[in-house]
Amino acid sequence: MHSVSVKNVSLNFGAASVLKNMNLDVEEGEFIVLLGPSGCGKSTLLNCLAGLLELSEGQIFIKGKNVTWVEPSERGIGMVFQSYALYPQMTVRGNLSFGLKIAGLPKDEVDRRVARAAEILQIGPLLDRKPGALSGGQRQRVAIGRALVRDVDVFLFDEPLSNLDAKLRSELRVEIKRLHTRLNNTMVYVTHDQIEALTLADRIAVMKGGVIQQLADPQTIYNKPSNLFVAGFIGSPSMNFLSGKTIEGGRAFQFGDTRIDLAGYDGGAVLERDQAILGVRPEHISVSHEAPSGPSIPAVVEIDENLGADSLVWLMCGTKEICVRVPVEGRLPAGTQVHLALDIHKASLFDAKTEQRI
Repeated sequence: MHSVSVKNVSLNFGAASVLKNMNLDVEEGEFIVLLGPSGCGKSTLLNCLAGLLELSEGQIFIKGKNVTWVEPSERGIGMVFQSYALYPQMTVRGNLSFGLKIAGLPKDEVDRRVARAAEILQIGPLLDRKPGALSGGQRQRVAIGRALVRDVDVFLFDEPLSNLDAKLRSELRVEIKRLHTRLNNTMVYVTHDQIEALTLADRIAVMKGGVIQQLADPQTIYNKPSNLFVAGFIGSPSMNFLSGKTIEGGRAFQFGDTRIDLAGYDGGAVLERDQAILGVRPEHISVSHEAPSGPSIPAVVEIDENLGADSLVWLMCGTKEICVRVPVEGRLPAGTQVHLALDIHKASLFDAKTEQRI
């Protein structure tokens, strides 16, 4: 039995199709991230799971129970919103306990759950403050605590860190991962931030246009993207794409006048294609001043961005711009002529017509 199951779900707003025949199974205790650009349908799917939107077609099951027509309060879920949604006139203790009191739980049970949530989220000293006296990170902890006290099996997070600055996002990301490790509850998390997705998820569902493009663990998503969209969306900076064709029965890739040997490519049968795209991440390209013994691509350095731990070097290969990640000690001045060697074992090859990974 899956913790959450989405079966053939579609959602239309008038003539606009937002979710298209979607299927998704979330395992017990799994942390799954719905990732994609604005308008891809990820928050819409989360709201469908929560019961805040009515489906056009399909069904939703939580813990084996069909909840398609069940009220949100009866679905056994706890939801954390982007906007915190705290009651400003209540203290933190009041915000945490309000829903439990409305549900008619005994005072002792309410106090126990509030104390447990405060201890897990380290907000005990804040219980008597009101939201206006809290920082953004503290407010989000309280919002998570309000879901936590419900003692549910499934937690839904709708971009909970997007309103915070970079340092707080990093800190709370660790706290959310620690929370999942401690509770082992099922968590469905929506974000457009790929760093959050890669660091938090057991599996990532990359979405575009109301359709899941790829569902896999973070390493697979990053190293073996299923299509051009996933390859370009994941990674910062994104994957470099070289347009060309496969030749010699699929044993090599031709980019301009350069022949690149495909021996060691970790994919399917390549075959010859008159239009193909070779994708290589910045960290899988090496730079040298002298031409290496194997095939290489001549390039000229345009910009060198110092990131502290390493550098991003932007180069021109003819009219094509390529980004390479290098150690900060290997910084290169603009105008330097270099040679680029690709790690084919870690590259991705796509059919230019279907945009699918080969």
